[in-house]
Amino acid sequence: MATGAGGRAAGYDPAQLATFVWVGQGLLAVVGLWGWTDLADRIRTGDIATDLLRPVHPVVGYLATDLGRAAYAMLTRFVPPVLTGPIFFDVYLPTRWQTAPLFLASAVLAVVASFGCRYLVNATTYWLADARGPLLLWTLYSGVLAGLYFPLRFLPDWASVSLWLATPFPSLMQTPLDVVVERDRLPVQAGLVGVQVVWAVLLLFACHLVQRRAERRLVVQGG
Repeated sequence: MATGAGGRAAGYDPAQLATFVWVGQGLLAVVGLWGWTDLADRIRTGDIATDLLRPVHPVVGYLATDLGRAAYAMLTRFVPPVLTGPIFFDVYLPTRWQTAPLFLASAVLAVVASFGCRYLVNATTYWLADARGPLLLWTLYSGVLAGLYFPLRFLPDWASVSLWLATPFPSLMQTPLDVVVERDRLPVQAGLVGVQVVWAVLLLFACHLVQRRAERRLVVQGG
């Protein structure tokens, strides 16, 4: 596709697309889009009551655990595909020194934003008693809207910009991947990371609000 369009597609050359795919495969485990049901399981079994007795707020406690998981995944799941890709494909290597710290910051913000989304999906168990429906919807849509299956820049500009500003999904995968392949000029990349900061703060704030409402509901039902 990239060759047929004069060597570039949506601003990516073939080497950038190869890097996008291989880094995306490694970043998927770090961001942890799917498979986390710890909070939903503890709400369903009632073990969440133990969490509420601890001196650490549940959002802070689960976030700390998730950051530890992400750090471990960075060593064990991110590095192998990133080292394997260049053996078989011509990949793009960043040329700006600012890319490394900007990618690291973007990856951390992606983990925090992903945690916020997953926490909110799991927290629906407080009201539904079973989060399998919301978790299924999350699994179906998060990969597509986050840019995991294809770069969101392939969409019309109005669609990709709307997704970026109105939803947190591009902040989960698309932004760190665009940063590492240097798809945009440095000021634009910094602006995209700034959007990630906004979404991370908003999502953590939403988690605190939802948790507070849920605890009031538990008190009413538990007496």
